[in-house]
Amino acid sequence: MSTPVIDVEQLVTEYGTRRVVDGVSLEVHSGSVLALLGPNGAGKTTTVETLEGYRRPTSGRVRVLGLDPMVDAKALAPRIGVMLQRNGVYLTMGPAEVLRLFAAYYGARALDPMLMLERVGLTAVGKTPWRRLSGGEQQRLSLAMAIIGRPEVAFLDEPTAAIDVSARVTVREIVAALRADGVGVLLTTHDLDEAERLADEIIILDHGRVVARGTPAALMLSGGHEIRFGAPPGIDVASLSAHMVAPVSEVRSGEYLIAAAPTPSNVASVTAWLAGHDLPLADLRAGRQSLEDLFLRLTSETQAPATSGAERESGRRVKRGSR
Repeated sequence: MSTPVIDVEQLVTEYGTRRVVDGVSLEVHSGSVLALLGPNGAGKTTTVETLEGYRRPTSGRVRVLGLDPMVDAKALAPRIGVMLQRNGVYLTMGPAEVLRLFAAYYGARALDPMLMLERVGLTAVGKTPWRRLSGGEQQRLSLAMAIIGRPEVAFLDEPTAAIDVSARVTVREIVAALRADGVGVLLTTHDLDEAERLADEIIILDHGRVVARGTPAALMLSGGHEIRFGAPPGIDVASLSAHMVAPVSEVRSGEYLIAAAPTPSNVASVTAWLAGHDLPLADLRAGRQSLEDLFLRLTSETQAPATSGAERESGRRVKRGSR
C-alpha cells in the first residue's frame, strides 16, 4: 500500500489535566476519503487542528505529506486545503473577490476563480459581501477556498452543513472529483447519511478515543445478533417477545429491536407475527444496523463533556495566507 498522506500514531492532546485526544491513530491515503465522526467534545476538532498545524500534540506522531504540521508549516501550507466553518474571510468581500485573492496565494497552481465560483453555484452572488451571504452560501464559499489551490490533502469541516439538497449534490460531486484526482480527504461531519455516502472509511470518536473504524458497509454489518424493524408505534412488544422467545424493545417511536440472531427462521417469525396482527412492516434490517444505530450505541452523548473553548471553532482563526 502507498505511503499515507496523513499518518497519525497514538496522538494525545491534553488541556491542563483534561485529556481531549487519547491515543488516536489513523491513516488517509491518496485518493481516499476518511470521515471523522463523534459527538460534541469527542476530540474531532482538536485532532483535525493538530493535523492542520494549529495545535501542538502532547505526545504521539503526526505527519501530513511526510511533514510535521507544526515544524514544517511553511512548506506544508501550499499543499493542503483547509475548510473553516467561520472566520478567515473579510466581511465586506464578495465570493468572487475572495476566490481571486486565495487563488493569488497559489499562483499558477490555482484553479480559475470564476470557474470555481460557478462550480459551487455562487456566480449569482459573486459580488455580495460575505456577511450578507446565507449560511449555505458561506459554506460553499469556504469549500471553494479550501480546494482552489489544488491541494494534495484537503481538510473539510462539515462540508454539507446548512446547505440545501441541490448544494449537497454539488458537494458530493466535488468530493468525488477530489478522490478521483488523488487527493486525500479528511472530513468531519454530524450528518451520518453524508458520511455514509462520501467516505471510504469512517472513524468514530468518543471522549477522545477511537470506538469504531471501518468502511461504511462493514460498520453497518457489525450489528451482528439483532433484528431491527419498523412498524406502527406502541405495538405489543410483550406478545412479540413471547412469540420470538427473545427480548423485544421499542428503541424509538415506531422502531423496534429484537435481541435475536438474524436467521431466516427468526425473520420469518417476525413477519408472521406482524401479519397475524395486521400490522404493516416499514422496514427490516437483519444483522445490519444503520450508521445512526451504531453511532448512538457507541457514543454517550448525554455524558459527553461540554465543548471547551479550546475545542470550539474560535480557535481556528489563523488565516491560510499568513501561515
